[in-house]
Amino acid sequence: MNSPLVPFGRPRGERADAARNREQLLETARAMLAEHGAAKVTMDALAERAGLGKGTVFRRFGTRAGIFQALLDDDERRFQQLVLSGPPPLGPGADPAARLIAYGRARTAFLLDHHAIARAALDRNQPVPAGDSLTRLHIRMLLGRLDLGLADLDSLAIQLTGALEGPLLLYLAMAESEERPVPVADHPLADAWQVLVERLTSGAGQAPKDTA
Repeated sequence: MNSPLVPFGRPRGERADAARNREQLLETARAMLAEHGAAKVTMDALAERAGLGKGTVFRRFGTRAGIFQALLDDDERRFQQLVLSGPPPLGPGADPAARLIAYGRARTAFLLDHHAIARAALDRNQPVPAGDSLTRLHIRMLLGRLDLGLADLDSLAIQLTGALEGPLLLYLAMAESEERPVPVADHPLADAWQVLVERLTSGAGQAPKDTA
């Protein structure tokens, strides 16, 4: 069975020196974030801190938002690997309903923990993204392994993706001065996701445990 999630991966044919520069810049950006917060991470400051030319930084990221998008993509790859091959229930080996709950809780925690990076990754000249298509594909795959008695699982997957990603996207679009939710392990959004999935799958005949 084809994997429902496709890790971003590094661009094919990337030169060794370009790969080293990329890792150096990401490591430096993470250190700056930890020390000073997102506001202090600029193209010029990153180039100076990393000891690389400004042209290198601009070619790699394009814009300041591109720095944070690269950081987010890097962490997304790690998250996807946990979904694809990590321990159950997030990874393979648990029943589909348990995996749906685990994915929603883990995804909520991931997005909340990365709120500063995700906010900074938004290009204010572009519309707010409508949702994570990889989340939709994964949810659709798990729905297909449940006996829900519904003909249109694609539309249901879209609705569930909106329920999971939508509140976080609304939060990311808030003005800087508005109150921020506190990222905690058992966030109300994660609890609400679990209730939603449990209500949806209550009484459904489930397929055998997921092994892929």
